Amino acid sequence: MLKATGIGIGAGATALATPTALATPADAAGAPLAHPGLLHTRADLDRMAAKVKAGARPYAAGFAKLTANRHAQSGWRPNPQAVVYRGSGTPENYRILYNDIHAAYQNALRYHVTGEEAHADTAVAILNAWSGKLTGLEGSADRFLAAGLYGYQFANAAELVREHGDFDLGRARELMRNVFHPLSDDFLTRHNNAVVTNYWPNWDLTAIACVLATGIFCDERAVVERAVEYFKHGDGMGSVKHAIPVVHEDGLGEWVEAGRDQGHALLGVGLMGTVCEMAWNQGIDLYGYDDSRFLKGAQYVARWSLGGDVPYTANTRRKGAIGGWSGSETASGVAGVDPSMTRPVWAMIANHYTKRRGLPASYLTRAAAKAAPEGGGGDYGPNSGGFDQLGFGTLAFTRDRVEAAAEAPSPSGAASDARGARPHASATPVPGDDLAATGFGDAVGWAAAAGVGAVAGGLLLLRRRGWGG
Repeated sequence: MLKATGIGIGAGATALATPTALATPADAAGAPLAHPGLLHTRADLDRMAAKVKAGARPYAAGFAKLTANRHAQSGWRPNPQAVVYRGSGTPENYRILYNDIHAAYQNALRYHVTGEEAHADTAVAILNAWSGKLTGLEGSADRFLAAGLYGYQFANAAELVREHGDFDLGRARELMRNVFHPLSDDFLTRHNNAVVTNYWPNWDLTAIACVLATGIFCDERAVVERAVEYFKHGDGMGSVKHAIPVVHEDGLGEWVEAGRDQGHALLGVGLMGTVCEMAWNQGIDLYGYDDSRFLKGAQYVARWSLGGDVPYTANTRRKGAIGGWSGSETASGVAGVDPSMTRPVWAMIANHYTKRRGLPASYLTRAAAKAAPEGGGGDYGPNSGGFDQLGFGTLAFTRDRVEAAAEAPSPSGAASDARGARPHASATPVPGDDLAATGFGDAVGWAAAAGVGAVAGGLLLLRRRGWGG
């Protein structure tokens, strides 16, 4: 993650109030939650395996990107730590954690595509090693980022091997409940004792992602509800109407963090997409919430990141500590962009809106095509920003188009959302070809994405292959 701005409270500071108590398991409180049901459902995993076995594009290119990553190798060995530090003034070792989590996720994903047990065994060994040793996250305010980012990622890796005979599911749940979740829940409650607008949206979004992932992984429906409610109505800048405060007449939703910098705006879009996807797989439609507000914000960031002009409404936010220093900061326009900057955030979002829902979203499809085939941790540099998303969206989220009217918005089979209501998608594109017409149709964008992907300045040519057995 790019270096975050915010107030720290000193090295080694860990004081927290009693965290929100986790609730009665979902199977005792109502309809059970679906598993696997974080970023990937059983249908998703079966689709990946079938498409790769058939040599279908662009899945084959996405899988080649996975197998080429050093984290996806069955020889990876974990290096668990008792305490993980993130933030200045501490013996930072959080890189060990995120490298190991990405290795667990990539090996687990590779196992589901190929059926090769060695990769499942490696993922299990990594996750068991960490759940058996990690007891705390410490550091500056950045410890909240570590809890949010690596918490949701750990849960996603663990969800993929939760049925493995050697996986210690109970211990993994305790790690989520006792180490990752308390910090994320506390941040949404107190924001590190800062005024609520002190932290840009991505801080809230990391916490929302962790709280939601904890609720699903641990079968705690009340915790799922907590994340969903904050996404919709939270006071912090990461709730959807604060992250996207203005919707313009052309259908573009202004992403407030575009006034900060491109890297953090991409991070925020990726995190909000992650939250929406995990909720969707439990039958909760946050993608469509408030007339598909997230679609409009993602289109805005995609257009801007591709080098297009976007409007921006100047805003001033309060900063400071409660009972301490105070100040303000004004963002008066969008930051500069580097059209070559990319992160693996687009395939998941673009496929949802255009393939699942049948909505036009040409900026998203262009961004997804440009980023394809998406890689994951280790493919976007060695620093933390390259590990903020689990990635591999070309492999994991490419979908065949379905008729929007025919698809139930509860793909996991969940019958209701966290409030007991049937999920409902509301999306009303402005008249014309797109939410923000460009003359660049979705079909063209997806044709580009389905073609041979550009990798490291050259072309990755893939031969059709099948798996034995």
